[in-house]
Amino acid sequence: MPKNDISWRRRTPEGERREVYAHRVGAEWRFYVREKRYDRWEAMDKPPLEDWLELLDGVRRRIQRRLLAPQEENRVRKAIAELFPGQI
Repeated sequence: MPKNDISWRRRTPEGERREVYAHRVGAEWRFYVREKRYDRWEAMDKPPLEDWLELLDGVRRRIQRRLLAPQEENRVRKAIAELFPGQI
């Protein structure tokens, strides 16, 4: 996984563990998910709001460490506002 990817773990409503990572391609973020360590990464077409919020948190932390440009937070917030109106 490249250094600019942001990853985290979460549980589904059924209680299953998932690994998720987001990869920036140009101005858009692409999300991938897998259940176990050696499973293949599968692209997510429509990531849920909780994954977008985890991405936003990861972007903020990387901005503080000067690994991402400050404008990236605004781009992610704008994407969340477009996909989930009234949620952020």
